[in-house]
Amino acid sequence: MSDNASTEVDVREKVSNLPLSPGVYMFKDKNDRLLYIGKAKRLRNRVRSYFQDSSDHDGRIRVMIRKIDDLEVIVTDSEAEALILENNLIKKHHPRYNILYRDDKSYPYICVTNDERPRVYPTRTVINDGSKYYGPYDSVTHMKRMLDTIRKAFDLCTCAVSRKNIDRTKGPPKWHSCFDDYLESCSGDWDLEKYQATVDKVERMLNGRTDALIRDLKEEMSIASDALEFEQAAQIRDSLEAVKKYSKKMKMVADKKVDRDLFAVKVDEEINEACGVLFKVREGKLISKFHRFLKNIKHLEKGEMLQSFIEDYYTGQHAGGIPDEVYVSDELVNEEPLAQYLWEERGKKVRIHRPQRGEKAKMIRMALSNAKYLLGERKLEKEKAAKKRIPHSVKELKEQLNLQRLPRRIECFDNSNLQGSDPVASLVCFVDARPKKSEYKRFNIKTVEGPDDFASMKEVLSRRYKRVMDEKQQIPDLIVVDGGKGQLSSAVEALKEIDFYGECEIIGLAKRLEEVFVPGKSNAIMIPKKSSALKLLQKVRDEAHRFAVSFHRNKRSKRTIKTELTQISGIGKKTAQQLLKEFGSVKSVQNAALEDLQEEIGEKTGQKVYQYFHSSSAEEE
Repeated sequence: MSDNASTEVDVREKVSNLPLSPGVYMFKDKNDRLLYIGKAKRLRNRVRSYFQDSSDHDGRIRVMIRKIDDLEVIVTDSEAEALILENNLIKKHHPRYNILYRDDKSYPYICVTNDERPRVYPTRTVINDGSKYYGPYDSVTHMKRMLDTIRKAFDLCTCAVSRKNIDRTKGPPKWHSCFDDYLESCSGDWDLEKYQATVDKVERMLNGRTDALIRDLKEEMSIASDALEFEQAAQIRDSLEAVKKYSKKMKMVADKKVDRDLFAVKVDEEINEACGVLFKVREGKLISKFHRFLKNIKHLEKGEMLQSFIEDYYTGQHAGGIPDEVYVSDELVNEEPLAQYLWEERGKKVRIHRPQRGEKAKMIRMALSNAKYLLGERKLEKEKAAKKRIPHSVKELKEQLNLQRLPRRIECFDNSNLQGSDPVASLVCFVDARPKKSEYKRFNIKTVEGPDDFASMKEVLSRRYKRVMDEKQQIPDLIVVDGGKGQLSSAVEALKEIDFYGECEIIGLAKRLEEVFVPGKSNAIMIPKKSSALKLLQKVRDEAHRFAVSFHRNKRSKRTIKTELTQISGIGKKTAQQLLKEFGSVKSVQNAALEDLQEEIGEKTGQKVYQYFHSSSAEEE
């Protein structure tokens, strides 16, 4: 028994002993590396599903299952606990087959410490110490705008320095963000009751409760004015104006009675990434927006991506309260553990809903539009990064051939035939000097009889680039044909006939002296032998030749085999294919026992095949 088979048995034995309780399961490979971390309502049932009918799994999961060497589980008391544990473990270990997030950056938060005199300050470090963390903010600018409003409205210090670290004998450090009387503010020498009341107002603002805060400030100002405390009334007035100004900048979106979070996910298959966007709505105002890019999403449904994004957000360290409602762009795959977790955190049921019409659906569409825009920016970033990584050989090839643009995408053609029989052609594609085998093409020559390389090249290029135009496929930067002036002239003629000539540049590469021929020039270009540009062209040309020859041999072999079997009286094409499928080759058919042949294709036909091969052997003897 093989090691893989033995391992599979061991894992299956573990599965059969798993409990029917909630928990987290972890698949590991033979090197003890984590492949995947998942949660389950019933561990045994969920894990067992991986080892049942593989046709139910996509290709990505089937590959993962083949790599599983060991299994580990952690039992929890509830699905909600399993959700939290799963998320924490994924963030810690980054398993290969889980949805991962593109960046590892720490997002900015505003922290309100769990002290008698709470400090309010920006941070990128989240600690489970009882403090409240408001965010995350996907822009430092947005966070600073909030902090600036807090300072203006409440005259409260929002610097990140602890009062324990302040040296009162020295002046304010250069990196300090406080106002001039920072020592007093940072030290927290305010009246305790006033300080706590101020922090309470700050938290209401951070929670988006600006309408209620404005009403309370108006009332406080009126009371102070009636009591002839005009200085205090003026301070409250300034606070009120700062809060009003901030509130006006918020987008009004819906009714004020219900708080809601709206989540949406958009996918870009070209870059194989998705973008999750969150709109946080409080008191009818859009108070913040947050986004993250998701990777490792191949073969996943939008609902899976969306659920992963939502769970990652809510199980992170956050404040601002769980909303009344959660609205989503797509149906979640399993919302039960998430709903349970939100219920436990908030103390009452949180509605999870996918709106179909009205104001909420409009907000979801707006979130999707934002995600689409962000993916567009992400694509541009990747393109810019790719340009910086352009291989030297590509840059040198542009210089040596005086090309108009960098030959980042090269398509190369070659023909193959044996004295005109079974003519075929190949196309290989190189992107940034590397073969892109998913875009290799094979061609059976249809219109040419006999060994005519020129006509074959013309047919193939005509077929290829007519399809490129019809289907709006990506146009190469450079076309290379294997051959000299004749093959190049035929290729150019083909491109002109279909009105494709001029869309990209084209050259011919002759084998004997490695001469490069360019349309309109009688003399060949000789690229230095040691040049990386020439080595790139040779690599592309040799790969096209290999691919064409391989295709031609396979085609000729199949034809030869079929011809030999079909020469037997009473054996047609269908029977010949049946024999080859069963026995694998003509030689195996020849060596097969009479009983085996008769069992496969019948008594009489089997006898004919057996006699054909064995009577010949007898005559030779």
